Amino acid sequence: MKVTKSEFVIGAVGPDQYPGDGLPEIALAGRSNVGKSSLINKMINRKNLARTSSTPGKTQQLNYYVVNDELYLVDFPGYGFAKVSKTQRLAWGNMIEKYLLERVTLKLLLLVVDLRHPPSKDDMIMYDWVSHYDIPVCVVATKADKIPRSRWAKQIKQMRQCLGLRIDHPLVLFSSDTGLGKDELWGIIKANMIATEEDDEDEVLTEGQ
Repeated sequence: MKVTKSEFVIGAVGPDQYPGDGLPEIALAGRSNVGKSSLINKMINRKNLARTSSTPGKTQQLNYYVVNDELYLVDFPGYGFAKVSKTQRLAWGNMIEKYLLERVTLKLLLLVVDLRHPPSKDDMIMYDWVSHYDIPVCVVATKADKIPRSRWAKQIKQMRQCLGLRIDHPLVLFSSDTGLGKDELWGIIKANMIATEEDDEDEVLTEGQ
């Protein structure tokens, strides 16, 4: 996908602030320092539209980025290492759960993990949860350039086993430095947008019969 236009739209803290234009949404979930902001910047060819931080947990809302006026990338608050209160974590969890279950414009969840390490407990909980509710998901293993290529197969096998990754859920190796996986990931995003649009059309036709 050729990105010619992208911008930050809103940091939403509830459904009343979500965009109402009906554009498809691709959400990103992962622990606080896994590289979601760097992934977004690489995908949209911008250096710092999505702000990166050395302080875990800086993202405390759903950050919406519009791409080519065609879709939104929605960055979730990071989990696992955020130095916030238990009450705030619970509020984030409730907000994300409500979004995932009720947001009809959600087309795909990108579960962002670090290729160098086994999936965390929170990664596994998130994957189990979205799988249970049959939410379309793609696992994106970042920082692939940080380990030798000879270790990739071992790390991928470990990741698949720890998550119990379903055969219909893709896993993409990604590097925000080299661009590895960028085109493949855009392909998966576009395919899910098309697939869900066709499903919606089928539902409309069925209801009209």
